[in-house]
Amino acid sequence: MRRRSRSLVLGLVAGLVAALGVFWVSLPAFAAGPTASFVKVSDWGSGWEGRYTITNGGSSALSSWSVVFDLPAGTSMGSYWDALLSSSGQRHTFSNRSWNGSVPPGGSVSFGFLATGSGSPVGCLLNGAPCGGVDPTTPPPTGTGNPTTPPPTTLPPTSLPPTTTPPPVGGLPKHALIGYLHASFANGSGYLRMADVPSEWDIINLAFGEPTSATSGDIRFQLCPVSECPGVETEAEFIAAIRAKQQQGKKVLISIGGQNGQVQLTTTAARDAFVRSVGAIIDRYGLDGLDIDFEGHSLSLNTGDTDFRNPTSPVIVNLISAVRTLKQRYGADFVLTMAPETFFVQLGYQFYGSGPWGGQDPRAGAYLPVIYALRNDITVLHVQDYNSGPIMGLDNQYHNMGSADFHIAMTDMLLAGFPVAGNPANMFPPLRPEQVAFGTPAAVSAGNGYVAPAGVQAAVNCLVRGTSCGSYVPRSGTSPGFRGLMTWSINWDRYYGWEFKNNHEPFLNALP
Repeated sequence: MRRRSRSLVLGLVAGLVAALGVFWVSLPAFAAGPTASFVKVSDWGSGWEGRYTITNGGSSALSSWSVVFDLPAGTSMGSYWDALLSSSGQRHTFSNRSWNGSVPPGGSVSFGFLATGSGSPVGCLLNGAPCGGVDPTTPPPTGTGNPTTPPPTTLPPTSLPPTTTPPPVGGLPKHALIGYLHASFANGSGYLRMADVPSEWDIINLAFGEPTSATSGDIRFQLCPVSECPGVETEAEFIAAIRAKQQQGKKVLISIGGQNGQVQLTTTAARDAFVRSVGAIIDRYGLDGLDIDFEGHSLSLNTGDTDFRNPTSPVIVNLISAVRTLKQRYGADFVLTMAPETFFVQLGYQFYGSGPWGGQDPRAGAYLPVIYALRNDITVLHVQDYNSGPIMGLDNQYHNMGSADFHIAMTDMLLAGFPVAGNPANMFPPLRPEQVAFGTPAAVSAGNGYVAPAGVQAAVNCLVRGTSCGSYVPRSGTSPGFRGLMTWSINWDRYYGWEFKNNHEPFLNALP
């Protein structure tokens, strides 16, 4: 909703005052000066995201600004952005950066931060004066109107302000078709506009949100540049297409990581930056949730971290904390999916971390503590059954990608559970069938381990119906609730004439 101009509003008020025969009282002088208004952008119980907006209501430009306030005992400051911070106990001073200190008359700038605890700022001062023209010992007003500039975000500036509305609600079909959309880059499969994604796809994972550096936790996402993708839509068209998908009951998620996006949350500052920046992306595009696609060296276990139920490695602990915070922020309808490689999950049957004597790859099984900690929050886990070496199944035989048996054996481990590193006293518990899918390349060019539709469907029939099982018989029995199929990628499927979608969507719909 647009604001009315100040002169029009005052005119309407003056007319109303005259008609009612009441006395006109002049406004206090502080109303025309600089102010700093505070609003809690999001509150998830254990913490919140705050934003201050400095508005110059005076007649001369501000050359710099400083906002000082206290946080009550029990509430602590986290990460922040678009300002510099110095703190002394519970007293926090935010000052402008080099690029946002000048505020012209009528202009506004904003900065934001994360806090842990339930308290709100008190005693706010702007350049030494009360932030809102009130006694500095009282809390500043909250929710006092929309700033004239968008709230801070990790994304490039655009003509559209971010939205802070919660993700649309609604469930998934019993058996879902899940695919990745190359939204931020081009490759040999070509760019596909969101509006042109066929309606058969139930979950669309936007690939990819990537960090500014491996350890920053600061995730960025933007549409593919026009120079790489001449057919790319505008952001407004992209958002409108997302809304159309959601109105059809589809889920659109931001996928973090990928092959090139190494994310290592080594510090709590990186964790907080992850929460802030991923939340900003979700809010900006009104997304339904998050897909964790950490690959390469994103996750590994420190020496001595041997219990998947009680991890101690910072990159593991901070990721779990960050995802829990996002889940709390967005609530029960938040969709959480994961796409680990077999090396990080099923290899844990044989090897976990660097092992009791060291020398093993510390990444072996490194997703297991994340999956275990978030087992009640995961919507779908779809392991990448491709680009994999041989993996031992519960039959103690090695299975190779590119066959129905590989899909059956790898998925059975998630449905049946398994002893981590072969230790029967250290059992990784099974997931619910509706939480489990498996991933396979859409076409021969999409990744190593392609399986033709008949083989993929034989694997699903074995898992769901107990038929077409080949040489591997699932220890988990039949799983009619098995969630479905994931593929890399929707773009590659389009390039190959929609072989994946056209074969598997009606097949999934026909399952019990």
